[in-house]
Amino acid sequence: MLLLNIDYVPGPARELEALGIVKGSVVQCKSFGKDFMAGMKTFVGGEIEAYTAMLTEARQLATKRMVDEAEELGADAVLNIRYASASIMQGAAEITVYGTAVRYKG
Repeated sequence: MLLLNIDYVPGPARELEALGIVKGSVVQCKSFGKDFMAGMKTFVGGEIEAYTAMLTEARQLATKRMVDEAEELGADAVLNIRYASASIMQGAAEITVYGTAVRYKG
């Protein structure tokens, strides 16, 4: 599955059939212990590695869900991919990814 955040497939011109919008979403949080330790990090500054890891994992899972949806439609690629995030509550974040599923014609 080709995943691009541009609105075309580079290379030799191919006619594409748009299959529709596909998306993936996940809400993820850390355990109380890790959330507490991350809160302590705000006193000294720097990267909060537990949250970085949480968001990376959430993006990967949301992307997989989007790809699964595209594959169900018979897509060869997902174009114009975009990510969005939102804070749901303290220590929890929603990651959403969406794009246009396309299939090569011919």
